[in-house]
Amino acid sequence: MRWLVTGAGGMLGRDTVAELVRRGEDVTGLDRAGLDITRPGSVARAFAAHRPDLVVNCAAYTAVDNAETDAARALLVNGEGPGLLAAACAAHGARLVHVSTDYVFDGAARAPYREDHPPSPRTVYGRTKLAGERAVRAALPDAGVIVRTAWLYGAHGRSFVRTMLELQTRRDTVDVVDDQRGQPTWSADVAARIADLGPKAGRGATGVFHATSAGEATWYDLAREVFRSVGADPDRVRPTTGDAFPGPAPRPAYSVLAHGRWREVGLSPPRDWRAALGQALPLIRKASFDPVSLKESLRETP
Repeated sequence: MRWLVTGAGGMLGRDTVAELVRRGEDVTGLDRAGLDITRPGSVARAFAAHRPDLVVNCAAYTAVDNAETDAARALLVNGEGPGLLAAACAAHGARLVHVSTDYVFDGAARAPYREDHPPSPRTVYGRTKLAGERAVRAALPDAGVIVRTAWLYGAHGRSFVRTMLELQTRRDTVDVVDDQRGQPTWSADVAARIADLGPKAGRGATGVFHATSAGEATWYDLAREVFRSVGADPDRVRPTTGDAFPGPAPRPAYSVLAHGRWREVGLSPPRDWRAALGQALPLIRKASFDPVSLKESLRETP
C-alpha cells in the first residue's frame, strides 16, 4: 500500500512519516512546497506522481487567534483543502485519514465528548476544521476517516511541554492556567494510531475516531508533571486562570474526548497521558529548539 502524508513538515506529519518508515511502509511525505492542498493543480500533480492508496492529511491552519481575523485563509486550508484531497481520493479510489481537532466542540461539557457528539465550535478555527470534516465525509462516506486530536506536543516544533522544559531552567516560578481541562497527547502516539488505523479505513472503519491520550489534566497539572519528571520542584508552578492569557479566540474549558470507537475496529484505547509523557520527555529534551514565550505556547493547538 502506498501512503501519502500531507503537511509532512509539521510536528504530527513528521512523526507520521517516521512511524510508517519504521514499519516498512511505502510512504511519501510532502510539505506545503511539495503539495499545497489548497491548489487543485498541486493536488492533481501529487496524485499523478505518487498514486497513493491512502492519504493522511496533516496539513492545517492552526493559528487559532490569527484565524479570527484571517477566516478566509483558515477556511481555504482547513475546509476547502481537505475537500480537494477527498475529491481526488474519490476519483482515484484512495482512502483518506484526515486529522481534526477538539475545537469542533464548544468546551462546555462535563463528561468526555463522544465521537458522535454534535459539534458546536466557538471559534473560526473550530468552524473551519468542522468544514473540513464535513467535506471529507461528503466525498468519502465509505473511505474516509476523521481523527481528532488535541493538546499535542512532540519533538518537532513548538508546544507547551517544550516551553515548560525551557522555563524550568530560566524562571523561579511559572504561572500556568488551571481552569482548562484536556488530554496532553504525544504526537508520536497519534502517528502510531494513524498507522494502525489507516489500513482499516474504508474496510470496516469509517467516520470519527478520537486520538488523544487517556485521562485528563489541566495545563497546570501538565506543567507540574513536566517539572517533576525532570527533577525540578513542581511547586514552582503556580495556578492561574485563562483570563491571565486573554486572546481573540476563546479556549475550551473542557476538551476531554472519549475513545469508544477504537475497540469497534479491534484496537485498544490510547494509553494514559502520564505514561506517554514519561517516554516522550527524554526525546524532546534532546531535540534542539528555539525558546518561545509561555503565552505563545499556551496558544498552540493541533
